[in-house]
Amino acid sequence: MRRRILIIGLGLIGGSLALAVKKGYPDTTIIGYDIDPQASKLAKSLQIIDSSVSDLAIEAPQADVIILSAPVESSIKIIDKLAEMPLKQGCLITDVGSTKQTVVEKGNQLFEKGVYFIGGHPMAGSHKTGVEASRERLFENAFYILTPTSEVPNSKMIQLQNILKATKAKFIELDPETHDRFAGLISHLPHIIASGLVHQVARQGEKEPLVSQLAAGGFRDVTRIASASPAMWRDILLHNRDTLLTMLADWKEIMHDVEQMIIDEDSEKIFSFFAEAKNTRDQLPSKKKGALMPFYDLFVDVPDHPGVISDVTALLAEAEISITNIRIIEAREDIMGVLRLSFRSEEDLNLAKEKLIDQMYDTYEAP
Repeated sequence: MRRRILIIGLGLIGGSLALAVKKGYPDTTIIGYDIDPQASKLAKSLQIIDSSVSDLAIEAPQADVIILSAPVESSIKIIDKLAEMPLKQGCLITDVGSTKQTVVEKGNQLFEKGVYFIGGHPMAGSHKTGVEASRERLFENAFYILTPTSEVPNSKMIQLQNILKATKAKFIELDPETHDRFAGLISHLPHIIASGLVHQVARQGEKEPLVSQLAAGGFRDVTRIASASPAMWRDILLHNRDTLLTMLADWKEIMHDVEQMIIDEDSEKIFSFFAEAKNTRDQLPSKKKGALMPFYDLFVDVPDHPGVISDVTALLAEAEISITNIRIIEAREDIMGVLRLSFRSEEDLNLAKEKLIDQMYDTYEAP
């Protein structure tokens, strides 16, 4: 009998999970559901799913596995709906949310129905969104956090990992509280800080418009993580509230220390502040997939000559290398310009670098 997997939420993550599982287990039937009928229609036409349903009550009771690929608040509401349905005994349910404590607590109510909930968080993403951006290798070599509670039998954990191993991700098991603390520090807090910087520049830009023009360069790069779904980040902050309040208090203390260094004109402490930060950052793993989406950027020096950008993109297109973003950082008359090319993977970046060097282009990566 073919296993049936229901994926609720057909965006980038849900679609990519569907593709990975279909590739690894071609005998599995993938059913999709999304509140947007167009997303379901597109997922079916792109052969990301086998079929779709417009009513959860039709498919959920037949599913062997249910994957909630929706924001945390939406997943909690879906769990409430599922709890009222006659689900299969032994049905396995997981989610992909960025916070775990509240959704796992809600999922625990399903155990009395003979249904098992295991929290999950694949730590991968893309510059693109929507089901049309789905790709089966999105999670390859990424960390995939699973947060089972003590009620979950080992057999169910093994079953879920056997299904998800098709993603080629690296599994890590954490309790929900630890997950939220780690994610808060390395993902949630940086997004808050980046968004706060954007707000600060926007306010100043209302008084002095030149500020916004100058912010189009390095500032835009530093704060690019602020360009994320407001609904998703609203849910993250509300569902990781206590953790983030503690971390924000710690951040304020660090900023107070910096403020005092400047007031005291303490050059030695200021130097140590930046030197220690540099040393710590330089030791972080490079080009690894973690809580923050990695950026595979390649910088290319280009001469001031008509058609040079078209030449670069044509070389890469000929090699079937997909560029997710291209930006001209510097291009003035009589000087070398700089292109920043963004890629989906390190493999694409390295291949692009090889092709461009063959054509005598100077390339380099950010440290």
